[in-house]
Amino acid sequence: MNGVLIIDKQKGITSRDVVNNVVKKFNTKKVGHTGTLDPIATGVLVVCVGSATKLVDKLTCNDKEYIASVELGTLTDTLDNTGKILNEETCVKTKEEIIKVLNSFKGKYLQEVPIYSAVKINGKKLYEYARENIEVELPKREVEITDIELIDNIEYKDDKTLFKFKCSVSKGTYIRSLIRDIALKLNTIGIMTDLRRVRQGKFKIEDSICLEELNENNLVPIIDVLDYKKIELTSNKEKEILNGAIIDNIYDSDEVLFISGNEAVALYKKYDKDNKKLKPYKMFKGGR
Repeated sequence: MNGVLIIDKQKGITSRDVVNNVVKKFNTKKVGHTGTLDPIATGVLVVCVGSATKLVDKLTCNDKEYIASVELGTLTDTLDNTGKILNEETCVKTKEEIIKVLNSFKGKYLQEVPIYSAVKINGKKLYEYARENIEVELPKREVEITDIELIDNIEYKDDKTLFKFKCSVSKGTYIRSLIRDIALKLNTIGIMTDLRRVRQGKFKIEDSICLEELNENNLVPIIDVLDYKKIELTSNKEKEILNGAIIDNIYDSDEVLFISGNEAVALYKKYDKDNKKLKPYKMFKGGR
Protein backbone atom coordinates (compact mmCIF):
# COMPACT_ATOMS: atom_id res chain seq x y z
CA MET A 1 0.00 0.00 0.00
CA ASN A 2 1.90 3.00 -1.34
CA GLY A 3 0.82 6.50 -2.22
CA VAL A 4 -0.12 9.97 -1.03
CA LEU A 5 -3.21 11.14 0.84
CA ILE A 6 -4.48 14.72 0.61
CA ILE A 7 -6.18 15.27 3.96
CA ASP A 8 -8.32 18.23 4.96
CA LYS A 9 -7.15 18.54 8.57
CA GLN A 10 -9.82 19.76 10.92
CA LYS A 11 -9.38 22.29 13.73
CA GLY A 12 -8.38 21.07 17.20
CA ILE A 13 -6.22 18.12 16.21
CA THR A 14 -2.48 17.95 15.55
CA SER A 15 -0.76 16.81 12.37
CA ARG A 16 0.54 13.87 14.40
CA ASP A 17 -3.05 12.95 15.26
CA VAL A 18 -3.77 12.69 11.54
CA VAL A 19 -0.73 10.44 11.00
CA ASN A 20 -1.79 8.21 13.90
CA ASN A 21 -5.25 7.91 12.39
CA VAL A 22 -3.78 6.80 9.03
CA VAL A 23 -1.45 4.33 10.80
CA LYS A 24 -4.43 2.73 12.51
CA LYS A 25 -6.67 2.77 9.44
CA PHE A 26 -4.12 1.21 7.09
CA ASN A 27 -2.35 -0.93 9.70
CA THR A 28 1.12 0.32 8.72
CA LYS A 29 3.79 2.33 10.52
CA LYS A 30 5.22 3.71 7.28
CA VAL A 31 3.33 7.00 7.37
CA GLY A 32 4.60 10.58 7.44
CA HIS A 33 3.25 14.07 6.74
CA THR A 34 4.97 16.76 4.69
CA GLY A 35 4.36 19.94 6.66
CA THR A 36 2.96 20.58 10.12
CA LEU A 37 -0.29 22.45 10.64
CA ASP A 38 -0.96 23.90 14.10
CA PRO A 39 -4.06 22.58 15.92
CA ILE A 40 -5.77 25.93 15.26
CA ALA A 41 -5.23 25.51 11.51
CA THR A 42 -7.23 23.54 8.96
CA GLY A 43 -6.69 22.48 5.38
CA VAL A 44 -4.30 20.58 3.17
CA LEU A 45 -2.06 18.10 4.95
CA VAL A 46 -0.19 15.81 2.56
CA VAL A 47 0.42 12.39 4.08
CA CYS A 48 2.74 9.78 2.54
CA VAL A 49 2.11 6.06 2.98
CA GLY A 50 4.41 3.07 2.38
CA SER A 51 7.30 3.64 -0.03
CA ALA A 52 5.91 7.13 -0.69
CA THR A 53 7.38 8.14 2.70
CA LYS A 54 10.67 8.45 0.80
CA LEU A 55 9.15 11.54 -0.81
CA VAL A 56 8.42 13.41 2.44
CA ASP A 57 11.47 15.69 2.17
CA LYS A 58 10.84 16.37 -1.51
CA LEU A 59 7.17 17.26 -1.10
CA THR A 60 7.90 19.39 1.98
CA CYS A 61 9.88 21.79 -0.24
CA ASN A 62 6.79 22.94 -2.12
CA ASP A 63 5.28 26.42 -1.82
CA LYS A 64 2.03 26.82 0.09
CA GLU A 65 -1.11 28.95 -0.07
CA TYR A 66 -3.10 30.09 2.96
CA ILE A 67 -6.16 32.08 3.92
CA ALA A 68 -5.56 33.81 7.25
CA SER A 69 -7.81 35.81 9.58
CA VAL A 70 -6.31 38.71 11.53
CA GLU A 71 -7.27 40.73 14.59
CA LEU A 72 -5.41 44.01 14.92
CA GLY A 73 -5.19 45.53 18.39
CA THR A 74 -4.39 42.37 20.34
CA LEU A 75 -1.10 40.62 21.14
CA THR A 76 -0.63 37.16 22.69
CA ASP A 77 2.42 35.09 23.58
CA THR A 78 1.59 32.54 20.85
CA LEU A 79 0.76 35.19 18.20
CA ASP A 80 -2.70 33.63 17.79
CA ASN A 81 -5.97 33.60 19.71
CA THR A 82 -5.07 30.48 21.70
CA GLY A 83 -2.42 32.25 23.77
CA LYS A 84 -2.18 34.46 26.81
CA ILE A 85 -3.08 38.09 26.11
CA LEU A 86 -0.04 40.32 26.58
CA ASN A 87 -1.44 43.63 25.37
CA GLU A 88 -4.53 45.24 23.86
CA GLU A 89 -5.11 48.61 22.25
CA THR A 90 -7.69 50.46 20.21
CA CYS A 91 -6.95 49.89 16.56
CA VAL A 92 -8.86 51.22 13.55
CA LYS A 93 -7.10 50.84 10.21
CA THR A 94 -8.48 51.62 6.78
CA LYS A 95 -8.72 49.27 3.82
CA GLU A 96 -6.22 51.42 1.93
CA GLU A 97 -3.67 51.25 4.77
CA ILE A 98 -3.97 47.48 5.01
CA ILE A 99 -3.69 46.86 1.26
CA LYS A 100 -0.60 49.09 1.04
CA VAL A 101 1.16 47.18 3.84
CA LEU A 102 0.15 43.76 2.48
CA ASN A 103 1.61 44.66 -0.92
CA SER A 104 4.86 45.75 0.72
CA PHE A 105 5.49 42.16 1.87
CA LYS A 106 5.72 40.71 -1.63
CA GLY A 107 9.21 39.32 -2.10
CA LYS A 108 11.85 37.98 0.27
CA TYR A 109 12.45 39.11 3.84
CA LEU A 110 14.03 37.92 7.08
CA GLN A 111 11.33 36.54 9.35
CA GLU A 112 11.79 35.93 13.06
CA VAL A 113 10.64 32.45 14.11
CA PRO A 114 7.87 32.53 16.78
CA ILE A 115 8.82 31.41 20.29
CA TYR A 116 5.97 28.90 20.27
CA SER A 117 7.38 26.70 17.51
CA ALA A 118 9.24 23.40 17.22
CA VAL A 119 12.42 25.00 15.86
CA LYS A 120 15.39 23.80 17.91
CA ILE A 121 18.10 25.94 19.51
CA ASN A 122 20.94 23.99 21.11
CA GLY A 123 18.93 20.80 20.79
CA LYS A 124 15.89 22.21 22.59
CA LYS A 125 12.58 23.24 21.00
CA LEU A 126 11.67 26.89 21.25
CA TYR A 127 8.27 26.24 22.84
CA GLU A 128 10.10 24.39 25.65
CA TYR A 129 12.08 27.56 26.40
CA ALA A 130 8.81 29.51 26.36
CA ARG A 131 7.08 27.18 28.81
CA GLU A 132 10.03 27.40 31.16
CA ASN A 133 10.16 31.22 30.87
CA ILE A 134 13.72 31.08 29.58
CA GLU A 135 14.74 33.92 27.30
CA VAL A 136 16.41 32.88 24.06
CA GLU A 137 17.41 34.77 20.93
CA LEU A 138 14.91 33.85 18.23
CA PRO A 139 16.46 32.86 14.88
CA LYS A 140 15.59 34.66 11.65
CA ARG A 141 15.10 32.93 8.32
CA GLU A 142 14.71 34.23 4.80
CA VAL A 143 11.21 33.54 3.48
CA GLU A 144 9.44 34.61 0.32
CA ILE A 145 5.92 35.92 -0.07
CA THR A 146 5.14 35.38 -3.75
CA ASP A 147 1.60 36.73 -3.55
CA ILE A 148 -0.60 38.35 -0.90
CA GLU A 149 -4.00 40.06 -1.16
CA LEU A 150 -6.85 41.26 1.01
CA ILE A 151 -10.05 39.21 0.69
CA ASP A 152 -13.56 39.90 1.98
CA ASN A 153 -14.59 43.08 3.79
CA ILE A 154 -12.78 44.64 6.75
CA GLU A 155 -14.75 44.54 10.00
CA TYR A 156 -14.52 46.73 13.11
CA LYS A 157 -15.46 45.11 16.40
CA ASP A 158 -14.73 46.11 20.03
CA ASP A 159 -12.26 48.79 18.83
CA LYS A 160 -10.32 46.18 16.84
CA THR A 161 -9.79 45.79 13.08
CA LEU A 162 -10.54 42.37 11.61
CA PHE A 163 -9.64 41.23 8.10
CA LYS A 164 -8.63 38.23 5.97
CA PHE A 165 -5.87 37.81 3.44
CA LYS A 166 -4.73 35.12 1.03
CA CYS A 167 -1.05 34.46 0.46
CA SER A 168 1.35 32.16 -1.37
CA VAL A 169 4.58 31.61 0.57
CA SER A 170 7.79 29.62 0.57
CA LYS A 171 8.61 26.67 2.79
CA GLY A 172 9.32 27.67 6.40
CA THR A 173 7.10 30.76 6.45
CA TYR A 174 5.17 31.21 9.70
CA ILE A 175 1.86 32.94 9.03
CA ARG A 176 1.63 33.96 12.71
CA SER A 177 4.94 35.76 12.33
CA LEU A 178 3.87 37.31 9.03
CA ILE A 179 0.77 38.72 10.77
CA ARG A 180 2.90 40.08 13.62
CA ASP A 181 5.12 41.82 11.05
CA ILE A 182 2.14 43.18 9.10
CA ALA A 183 0.76 44.64 12.34
CA LEU A 184 4.12 46.21 13.23
CA LYS A 185 4.26 47.87 9.82
CA LEU A 186 0.78 49.24 10.53
CA ASN A 187 2.15 50.65 13.83
CA THR A 188 0.00 48.34 15.94
CA ILE A 189 -0.18 44.78 17.28
CA GLY A 190 -2.01 41.79 15.87
CA ILE A 191 -2.73 38.08 16.08
CA MET A 192 -3.91 35.27 13.85
CA THR A 193 -7.46 34.13 14.64
CA ASP A 194 -7.88 31.47 11.94
CA LEU A 195 -5.76 29.75 9.30
CA ARG A 196 -6.61 27.49 6.39
CA ARG A 197 -4.05 25.96 4.03
CA VAL A 198 -5.70 25.74 0.63
CA ARG A 199 -2.73 24.49 -1.37
CA GLN A 200 0.61 22.79 -0.89
CA GLY A 201 2.54 22.56 -4.15
CA LYS A 202 0.26 20.80 -6.63
CA PHE A 203 -2.12 19.54 -3.93
CA LYS A 204 -5.30 21.63 -3.61
CA ILE A 205 -8.01 21.78 -0.97
CA GLU A 206 -10.69 20.81 -3.50
CA ASP A 207 -8.90 17.47 -3.99
CA SER A 208 -8.67 16.74 -0.25
CA ILE A 209 -10.72 14.37 1.90
CA CYS A 210 -11.79 14.39 5.54
CA LEU A 211 -10.46 11.71 7.90
CA GLU A 212 -13.93 10.19 8.05
CA GLU A 213 -13.75 9.45 4.32
CA LEU A 214 -10.36 7.75 4.53
CA ASN A 215 -9.89 4.51 2.54
CA GLU A 216 -7.40 2.89 0.16
CA ASN A 217 -9.15 4.37 -2.87
CA ASN A 218 -8.02 7.83 -1.71
CA LEU A 219 -4.32 6.98 -2.17
CA VAL A 220 -2.77 8.94 -5.03
CA PRO A 221 -0.15 6.72 -6.78
CA ILE A 222 3.46 7.89 -6.66
CA ILE A 223 3.57 8.17 -10.46
CA ASP A 224 0.79 10.75 -10.31
CA VAL A 225 2.56 12.76 -7.62
CA LEU A 226 5.92 13.22 -9.34
CA ASP A 227 6.14 15.49 -12.38
CA TYR A 228 9.23 13.98 -13.97
CA LYS A 229 9.96 12.28 -17.25
CA LYS A 230 8.53 8.78 -16.95
CA ILE A 231 10.28 5.82 -18.56
CA GLU A 232 8.71 2.37 -18.71
CA LEU A 233 11.17 -0.15 -17.29
CA THR A 234 12.32 -2.62 -19.94
CA SER A 235 13.62 -6.13 -19.26
CA ASN A 236 17.17 -5.22 -20.30
CA LYS A 237 17.29 -2.33 -17.78
CA GLU A 238 15.33 -3.97 -14.97
CA LYS A 239 18.26 -5.58 -13.14
CA GLU A 240 20.37 -2.41 -13.24
CA ILE A 241 17.60 -0.17 -11.98
CA LEU A 242 16.39 -2.53 -9.24
CA ASN A 243 19.98 -2.82 -7.99
CA GLY A 244 20.40 0.96 -7.98
CA ALA A 245 23.18 1.05 -10.57
CA ILE A 246 24.57 4.27 -12.02
CA ILE A 247 23.49 4.38 -15.67
CA ASP A 248 24.16 6.36 -18.84
CA ASN A 249 21.87 9.36 -19.28
CA ILE A 250 20.28 8.62 -22.63
CA TYR A 251 16.97 10.23 -21.69
CA ASP A 252 17.75 13.93 -22.23
CA SER A 253 16.58 14.77 -18.70
CA ASP A 254 18.19 15.56 -15.37
CA GLU A 255 15.57 13.54 -13.48
CA VAL A 256 13.85 10.36 -14.63
CA LEU A 257 11.15 8.27 -12.97
CA PHE A 258 11.30 4.62 -13.98
CA ILE A 259 7.90 2.95 -13.83
CA SER A 260 6.41 -0.49 -14.31
CA GLY A 261 2.79 -0.19 -15.37
CA ASN A 262 1.14 2.06 -12.79
CA GLU A 263 3.86 1.63 -10.17
CA ALA A 264 6.92 3.77 -9.51
CA VAL A 265 10.16 1.79 -9.38
CA ALA A 266 12.93 4.37 -8.94
CA LEU A 267 13.61 8.07 -9.27
CA TYR A 268 17.00 8.83 -10.83
CA LYS A 269 18.76 12.17 -11.08
CA LYS A 270 21.90 13.56 -12.72
CA TYR A 271 25.11 12.19 -11.24
CA ASP A 272 27.10 15.07 -9.73
CA LYS A 273 30.44 13.45 -10.63
CA ASP A 274 29.52 12.82 -14.28
CA ASN A 275 26.66 14.76 -15.87
CA LYS A 276 26.42 12.16 -18.65
CA LYS A 277 25.15 9.64 -16.12
CA LEU A 278 22.19 9.22 -13.76
CA LYS A 279 22.28 7.89 -10.22
CA PRO A 280 19.49 6.52 -8.00
CA TYR A 281 17.84 9.17 -5.83
CA LYS A 282 14.71 7.48 -4.46
CA MET A 283 14.18 3.72 -4.73
CA PHE A 284 10.59 2.56 -4.41
CA LYS A 285 11.42 -1.05 -5.26
CA GLY A 286 14.63 -3.01 -5.33
CA GLY A 287 17.68 -3.25 -3.08
CA ARG A 288 18.15 0.35 -1.85
